[in-house]
Amino acid sequence: MSIAINGIDSYLGAMAASNAFGAKLSDKLDRVSSDNSNSGGELLEVCKEFEAYFLEQVYKEMFKSVDLFGSEDSSMSTLLDYYKDNMVQELASQTTEQSGGKLAQQLYEQMKRNYHIEE
Repeated sequence: MSIAINGIDSYLGAMAASNAFGAKLSDKLDRVSSDNSNSGGELLEVCKEFEAYFLEQVYKEMFKSVDLFGSEDSSMSTLLDYYKDNMVQELASQTTEQSGGKLAQQLYEQMKRNYHIEE
């Protein structure tokens, strides 16, 4: 049984095609759907990772609209991009943890109801 909820499966498919993190998250979701022994805890963890990834994408788009450092040379720009990506990933993870994973919790509850997953 593959878990699909209101287009999230297609979003995860697009993520999987675009980067390794999306592929990892999609694989985790497939494992949760095939193994019902501890699906509740694993599903919640996948939902939290999805929320962090979603926030990361939002933050990246926000940063694109602002030129924080002005025009730099190409080597400096590459270095800044690397550290900015790491900072955005960490910011998204911390935001998810500090907010209590509200989006993750809603996704989890919806998926649990739709697929009759018991804790």
